[in-house]
Amino acid sequence: MPLATPLLYSGVALIWGSTWLAITFQLGETAPLASVIYRFGLATVMLFVWCLWKKIDVRMNRRQHVLMGVQGTFLFGLNYWVLYLATEHLTSGLIAAVFTTIVFFNALNGRLFLALPVRRGVLVGGAIGLAGVAMLFVREIEGFTLTGESGAGMLLALLATLLASLGNIAAAKNISGGRSVLVINAWAMLYGTVVMIVAAVVLGVEFSLDGRLSYWLSLGYLSLFGSLFTFAGYLRLIAILGPDKAGYMSMLVPVIALGLSSVFEGYMWTPAAMAGLVCILFGNWVALRR
Repeated sequence: MPLATPLLYSGVALIWGSTWLAITFQLGETAPLASVIYRFGLATVMLFVWCLWKKIDVRMNRRQHVLMGVQGTFLFGLNYWVLYLATEHLTSGLIAAVFTTIVFFNALNGRLFLALPVRRGVLVGGAIGLAGVAMLFVREIEGFTLTGESGAGMLLALLATLLASLGNIAAAKNISGGRSVLVINAWAMLYGTVVMIVAAVVLGVEFSLDGRLSYWLSLGYLSLFGSLFTFAGYLRLIAILGPDKAGYMSMLVPVIALGLSSVFEGYMWTPAAMAGLVCILFGNWVALRR
């Protein structure tokens, strides 16, 4: 594996892990779903402006628009909408734990829709990593039951993960067409943002604006680094590694987020969490080795 690939993999994981901390500055006057719309809407504008400035051809035929729409609807639209609904029933830690199952969804959907082989190493590494994530959030898992709102939240989180996986598979299909990752993401984010706007209208979400400087700085960071740069890098990784191996990054993101939380928010690492970290890193090695 060329050195640039692990560097890209690490960079995307680090930035995505940091977005958990950045999102805390988004909480307040503005509804979470509205903030997500602002985030991807701003990223969409920046992508199109960049493409036009660099004179990158953004034109697509009808079939390509359909494929970009599928990617955007699942990866940048419905996925975030359903996750937003899941947060009303589950803690963020449990949702993060559920979302790591995208490794298995990507492997199975890659086989189903793209005829990609199901690689044993990815499944074994994913299982080890999933056990590690469970150790990270063992306290939240211990208090979980499948009854009532918790059960509904679990189903919503699994649905969001499935939708994100379908978006990954659509992205892999789009990349195989040879178009620029920036152009693919520009159109996909546009379609995803439109879907989220429709969802917000259906839910009666108020589009208010937070006047705090911290809100706008975090919004800029989430749009530029947490969306534009990371998804460009992630789609590149899908092209290099395949959607199954690229999906393992979902295991690393909570680790990075908790590491930053220990620095800025006083999170204390328990023996179980440390053991979970070891499992996740070992699982990552198993999943990504040739």
